[in-house]
Amino acid sequence: MVFRDLPIAERVTTLHDLGFAVEIWDWTAKDLKELAATGATFTSMTGYVDGELIDPDGADRLLTSAERSIEASRTLGRPNLNLHGTGLDDRGLPVRPQQVVSPADWLAAQRTLGRIAELGAQHDVIFTLENLNLAVDHPGTPFASAADTRTLVAAVDSPHLRMNLDLYHAQIGEGNLIELVRASAALIGEIQVADVPGRCEPGTGEIHYPSIARTLQDIGYAGTVGMEAWASGDSLAAVEAFRQAFSIPD
Repeated sequence: MVFRDLPIAERVTTLHDLGFAVEIWDWTAKDLKELAATGATFTSMTGYVDGELIDPDGADRLLTSAERSIEASRTLGRPNLNLHGTGLDDRGLPVRPQQVVSPADWLAAQRTLGRIAELGAQHDVIFTLENLNLAVDHPGTPFASAADTRTLVAAVDSPHLRMNLDLYHAQIGEGNLIELVRASAALIGEIQVADVPGRCEPGTGEIHYPSIARTLQDIGYAGTVGMEAWASGDSLAAVEAFRQAFSIPD
């Protein structure tokens, strides 16, 4: 999402040289060996390319897709494998929109995620379930809120399924971010950030990310914070603003 004038491998090298780790979305469209040769650390990639949580056939396809993703992830050093409440198309829209989620749907999703967690345990990888927002980017996605993803991750209760707590999406859908972080502390596998509105780097909108950084320090969070954000202007300035927002003085 930054340095977009460069080919993907050069973006990775640039970020690595600046001292950042890297995350990617769809791994099927990338030369993973080329990316691994950059020497960069990869912290997250898409954990599926097909399937969903509720429908039995979709759940089977999700598991098959997740196994393929596990194999692909080994090339990049076993980054976290990211999931959503349902499959998303190339515009970020759900492949099967669902406005109402029934109690039976919740139970089906829990069963599917339990199978995902078992797969993660077998292969020693971590899947993360990301919250999304319905109002701007992903209308019709089931289990979209951070409250939903937290409920499902807690119900499965496995170290191989964690939350990818995306604070950009949470600000649009729920707000109260500091309390959200505190309430989710035991289940977080990753934090993702962008400012609101606009989904650009910290400091361009309404979220005071230095306060979020202090909260993460207070709860003892030592995992990844990923900037899943567009650069509002110059990419170098954007990633340095991100670094500054999460650099806490001694």
